[in-house]
Amino acid sequence: MEDIVKAVTDAGVIGAGGGGFPAHIKLSAQAEYAVANGSECEPLLQSDQMLMSHYPEELMEGLKLLTKTTGASQGILALKEKYQPAIEALSPLVEKERDIKLHLLGDYYPAGDEVVLVYETTGRRVPEGGIPPGVGAMVNNVETLINISRAVKGEVVTDKFLTVAGEVHQPKIIRVPIGTKVKEVIEWAGGVKIEEWAVIAGGPNMGELTTPSAPVNKTTNGILVLPSDHPLVTRRKMGLSISLKRAKAACCYCSYCSELCPRYLLGHHLFPHKIMRSINLGIDEHLEVITSAFLCSECGLCESYACPMELSPRLIAREIKSLLSKRGITSPHLRNSFLREREWEERKVPIDRLIARLGIRGYDLKLPVDLNSFSPSEVVVRLDQHTGSPSIAVVKRGDRVKRGELIADIPKGRLGAKYHAPITGRVTEITTSFILIKAEE
Repeated sequence: MEDIVKAVTDAGVIGAGGGGFPAHIKLSAQAEYAVANGSECEPLLQSDQMLMSHYPEELMEGLKLLTKTTGASQGILALKEKYQPAIEALSPLVEKERDIKLHLLGDYYPAGDEVVLVYETTGRRVPEGGIPPGVGAMVNNVETLINISRAVKGEVVTDKFLTVAGEVHQPKIIRVPIGTKVKEVIEWAGGVKIEEWAVIAGGPNMGELTTPSAPVNKTTNGILVLPSDHPLVTRRKMGLSISLKRAKAACCYCSYCSELCPRYLLGHHLFPHKIMRSINLGIDEHLEVITSAFLCSECGLCESYACPMELSPRLIAREIKSLLSKRGITSPHLRNSFLREREWEERKVPIDRLIARLGIRGYDLKLPVDLNSFSPSEVVVRLDQHTGSPSIAVVKRGDRVKRGELIADIPKGRLGAKYHAPITGRVTEITTSFILIKAEE
């Protein structure tokens, strides 16, 4: 067991589909269920689907390793029933395993949220402020599990699989060295088709605006190029102050944001519409309501689908969490009891309807796969891509590094991750935040 954990630590594996939690920590814990998250619930994103159909053996091996190290009695491969190529590739392998099964999900959002996925696959509800291991479940994204499988074979994490979609000439699924700049990713996808555009890193619901000079990280799963006046872009450019003014002026307290909130529907005491009402009095009033913002997963359904006034409870909840955390306030919401289970099955939001509401139907295409080698001119390896403390550089400016060579290590005694050179080249700049490597000509 220790050899597996050490190999994964040394390879720099972190959660590839979300917050970037160091994978070796999850492997060191105990669980009854080991769950592979292959739902890929964000619209437009398709790289996880490709990974499941192209690398089923490595995915299975990664899940078996997770099952082994955590002592889980059941491994579960959770993916949507519409992912037929992946199901066809995985089914023969699952049939050979006594303790692993496929769990097919409907086509709804957010099927990949950990709390939702644990409920769907095990029937257990994660309590407020809790995490899946608290109810005996360990969840890993499918790309993470493939990286775990490769780590045991001595392969370190240097590349990232991405969906490139939207207003590019050649939308596709690609593999790029970590640290590749967004502008080079876009160029590899044929360049932009329009003059005024913006980029969202991630999916259309939870992704954030980024810049062409920003690097691809270990957690980046999509690059979406959209018109600069697209509603998804203008909403993100709006900013908190305007969002607050609009909320105070336009919120009609209809409660739709609460009635479609996945956490509320699974029994958490989270009422986004009450938060929207309470902010008129500031964050020091109605503390029970205000602090419930800690329970928000920021899935974005409230702003993108539920609210008829196009307000953003998600953004406001995020800001409340930030302000309270700066004051040293942690979530007081730790109930093990749940509200009655509300109409969860009846209120799941179909992906097709969400795509229409988001105004991205024209980009919803079956994408080709291009896994040819891509050589960027330089890479910017951020040292804070993971949950925990930033990593510490172990190279110096001017050093020549080979692809796969260790360039940053975990601070002693801290939660962190290792980083390796994604390309062969020379280190030209080092800060506490990143390492810049220029490719050799």
